[in-house]
Amino acid sequence: MTIVSSKFCLLRVVCFFAHVRCVFISYNGITNKLVKCRLEGEKEENSVLVRVYGHKTDLLIDRKAETRNIKLLNREGLAPSLYATFSNGLAYEFVPGCTLNCNSVGQPTTYKMVARHLAKLHKVREGVNNGEHAPILWDKLTNFLNLVPHKFSDPVKQERYESLVLPKEQLRKEIEYLKENLTQINSPVVFCHNDLLLGNVICTDDESSVVFIDYEYAAYNYQAFDIGNHFNEFVGIEPDTIDYSKYPSKELQYDWLKTYLLEFKNTDSVKDEDIYKLYIQVNKFSLTSHLFWGIWALIQAEHSYIDFDFIKYGAIRINEYLAKKEDFLNLDGNETSS
Repeated sequence: MTIVSSKFCLLRVVCFFAHVRCVFISYNGITNKLVKCRLEGEKEENSVLVRVYGHKTDLLIDRKAETRNIKLLNREGLAPSLYATFSNGLAYEFVPGCTLNCNSVGQPTTYKMVARHLAKLHKVREGVNNGEHAPILWDKLTNFLNLVPHKFSDPVKQERYESLVLPKEQLRKEIEYLKENLTQINSPVVFCHNDLLLGNVICTDDESSVVFIDYEYAAYNYQAFDIGNHFNEFVGIEPDTIDYSKYPSKELQYDWLKTYLLEFKNTDSVKDEDIYKLYIQVNKFSLTSHLFWGIWALIQAEHSYIDFDFIKYGAIRINEYLAKKEDFLNLDGNETSS
């Protein structure tokens, strides 16, 4: 049986429950359920990943856009192949390898591969219209905030929300404050992943390359948001083990950003002032990432069936925004070296 026919046979099993035994290994994320499937006796590299959408995630995600994104990026050699879509999920190519963790993401060989891969993604142009595109950030933040319930259906969650998290109207003011400040720094608008957490980066088995997965939130957005969002993920995602001392140092960021700019600009050298300019933009936009996922977590707290403390996670992200807000917004362009 060929690899292709094997995979499509497997899809028949998943879709139509044919009487063929499969090996199922379940992975739990914090948005969806992910299952790796393969026909018994097949090699692991012939597996198919089946993602089942989380409850009410259609409130947050444009699934048609997600499908378009995967197809677009697969044509560019930047995403796994999409095999099938369902009313409540999709099936796509399995990439043998390991997801990044808080240790591996800080290794130079690894983060340089990530930087180059993200730069290639940022050079993608969607469709035939290469004109200007509006960033999704501000509308998405406002939409997310509007989806946060005025009162959680679970009284315990409501009590924890009131004790741990800023009120909605204060969050709305913070969004407007950031919008007023950050639209002035002219970060380029590029095609972004927008959710580059460590679990969405696969380092191949031979450690020669990385692959990004889960393009649910991919869209045009600020370049600095996508990078700053990834830097925020260096610290982990589990509420009980998040460690902000692992936020990348200035030295690491400079090395990462230099690698990124060399690929993004398709050049052999970059100026120190260009690296520092991007460093400023990235750290300022990392603040919006905290609000983005902090507010997202509050929506998930109301609707998700996944066993994860979304209220605590949302509070951690919003509190880190408040902790870093003054320092990052006060960064200026007077310094040009690390």
